[in-house]
Amino acid sequence: MKTILLSTLLGMALIACADEGKDKPKAEAKPYPLETCVVSGEKLGSMGKPVVVMHEGKEIRLCCKSCIKEFKADPAKFAAMVK
Repeated sequence: MKTILLSTLLGMALIACADEGKDKPKAEAKPYPLETCVVSGEKLGSMGKPVVVMHEGKEIRLCCKSCIKEFKADPAKFAAMVK
């Protein structure tokens, strides 16, 4: 009897977990508005995968790791370029 009860409870718990989140609408991600690095002006992807940094909740893409230092020197200036 205990085995049946435990199996039933376990099954119900698994079903509840599997069903969670299906009713929530997914927010569509907006495409990144720029094709060039805000620091160097180089085309994003021209030096490999772009580097993503966050500034005040805003995603900023840079062409390479070398641009991070200059970005961090004045992040507000570069973040203003991304609308």
